[in-house]
Amino acid sequence: MRARIFSAALSLFAEKGFEQTKVDDITERADVARGTFFNHFQHKEELVTTWSSQRLTRFEEKLRQGAPVNDDPGVALGRCMSALVEVNEEEQPGLNRVMLTSWVRAGLPITEPPRTAEVFANVIRTGVAEGRIKSGVDPVQVGYLLRDAYLGALFRWCRGDLKGDGAGLAAELQGIVDFLLPSIVSDSSVADDTAGGTAGGTK
Repeated sequence: MRARIFSAALSLFAEKGFEQTKVDDITERADVARGTFFNHFQHKEELVTTWSSQRLTRFEEKLRQGAPVNDDPGVALGRCMSALVEVNEEEQPGLNRVMLTSWVRAGLPITEPPRTAEVFANVIRTGVAEGRIKSGVDPVQVGYLLRDAYLGALFRWCRGDLKGDGAGLAAELQGIVDFLLPSIVSDSSVADDTAGGTAGGTK
């Protein structure tokens, strides 16, 4: 029942917008009583929290289901970015922009646990431990930097500044990884990649 209500709400948000959709609209679309809605959600804004949490869960599941990440930080970060693109491409047309706007208005970028940043930080942490990332690099700082860059690219994509469907977002995110890597990859890792005929594992 909770999933049924949630699905009905997202469809309406994509069609009408978040502010324009009332709880009564959602219960009518889901064919449930008004009280049933409040049995599962305290208020309409909780749907935004649920939407955000489910997106993060799908992102983490995609990473677990993918091919094992090797020690190359460029490959690992590229896989993270690809998973984020897939999550966004899976949304109903128009829903990303509506829900991201509501997500920001609700202050969730500040109050939610930084799970995406933590995923990036773990990649960097592994790279430091393996000697592929410079020892002085702060994984947490880089994790937040990549998370913030991802969100900026996502906002531009939703606004229509990036061309194409998911291709524009994918190219932008990979460009962010390619721009950052040279400043954090250790000299020995670069030498190894050059000898092997690759550049940071991102090409």
